[in-house]
Amino acid sequence: MPLYAFLMGNGPWEITMKKLTTFLLVTLTALTLACGYSSKSSPATAGTTPAISQLNPDAATAGGETFTLTVNGSNFGTKAIVNWNGAAQTTTYMSATELTAKIPASLISSSGAVQVTVTNPAVAGTGMYGSGGTLAETSTAMTFTID
Repeated sequence: MPLYAFLMGNGPWEITMKKLTTFLLVTLTALTLACGYSSKSSPATAGTTPAISQLNPDAATAGGETFTLTVNGSNFGTKAIVNWNGAAQTTTYMSATELTAKIPASLISSSGAVQVTVTNPAVAGTGMYGSGGTLAETSTAMTFTID
């Protein structure tokens, strides 16, 4: 072998090592993909949509005091939130059919109609890459009247 070939790394030993390195790299890549070590995310699926059947009380007097709103319905998750005109309120889960929310006096200071909804929040995926889970779902609104 000429000296320049040895100095340039083109000798038989170097060529063999380059081929071996390439082969091992391709093999490891193939095994990684075949064994599931690559990212396989799946999108979140639809969550359970809550439904409101009754508000208690369903009306209040403008300028009244802070009160507890009871929301009856179905499909309430343990972390469900009562929304007052789209704003989340401090909510207590009673059962899959009942929630309560503290409504501050500042929210009933003037007369009008308020839209009340319930949201079951999204649940994060639990897969190796955080895939899956469920989307947040919100009920159809029910009207609360402030006289």
